[in-house]
Amino acid sequence: MSQARLMDGTGLARRIVEDASKRAADLTVRTGARPCLATVLVGADPASVTYVRMKQNRCRRAGIESRRVELPAATTTGELVGTLRALSEDPGVHGILLQHPMGEHIDERAAFEAISPEKDVDGVTFASFATMSFGLPGFVSCTPGGIMRLLDEYGVDPSGRRAVVVGRSAILGKPVGMLLLGRDATVTYCHSRTRDLPSVVREADIVVAAVGRPRLIRGEDIRPGAVVVDAGYNPGNIGDVDFGSAVERAGLITPVPGGVGPMTIATLLEQTVEAAARQLGPVPRTGSADSRGTA
Repeated sequence: MSQARLMDGTGLARRIVEDASKRAADLTVRTGARPCLATVLVGADPASVTYVRMKQNRCRRAGIESRRVELPAATTTGELVGTLRALSEDPGVHGILLQHPMGEHIDERAAFEAISPEKDVDGVTFASFATMSFGLPGFVSCTPGGIMRLLDEYGVDPSGRRAVVVGRSAILGKPVGMLLLGRDATVTYCHSRTRDLPSVVREADIVVAAVGRPRLIRGEDIRPGAVVVDAGYNPGNIGDVDFGSAVERAGLITPVPGGVGPMTIATLLEQTVEAAARQLGPVPRTGSADSRGTA
């Protein structure tokens, strides 16, 4: 059997960001205001600090203003909620990203819900999940939205296909399952209580691994010719799928890195520009990239 075709997220993400950059420039010329993304970081977790810095650099290159809000690790839920509500009311801020993890003492859901839905460019609020699930205008969770764009790019139509999502987090597993369901896939969620996970995965036409356990999905678990999307990221650039064995059986597969990761940031930037356009007034798309990532 020939090796799987790689789903290149890097190239597609570059085109999405180029399109977002053009829209940001047009918006700035027309309104005099640059799209602005506020990133809120609680504490100084090294991985989070690095990730926020990377997002800031990407924003800068795309012509998006990046406002970094750093709060001490001892910040209370109430203080964080107050900060997020203030940003939601600030007309100079068009999108808000709350970096997580935030610390066990923080009520994460209360913090997310303090973000105004029209500025929820990371798709983390109840309102965003609802609009995404019902196919209404709003913002998708960035990683799930990026995954759907990759499937579109490689001609994968989920309609009528069996999709298995391994993971049920509120910002990845659950929303990607709802997006697949919205495309008429038959969706099965797997998690830590799933019995005989390999047998369930073997039934899948589309596998989305999003649980954060290195090499959990092995090549022998993959149905020959299946589409494998590895949304996991573990230390050492290791995904949730054992790439070396899975590439021998899958039809399409995302690499780690270079698959889902770039799509997440591209979706965030695109949705930030879209949020700014909705708040300041629309700017026509250039047409250089598909628009299906924004619900």
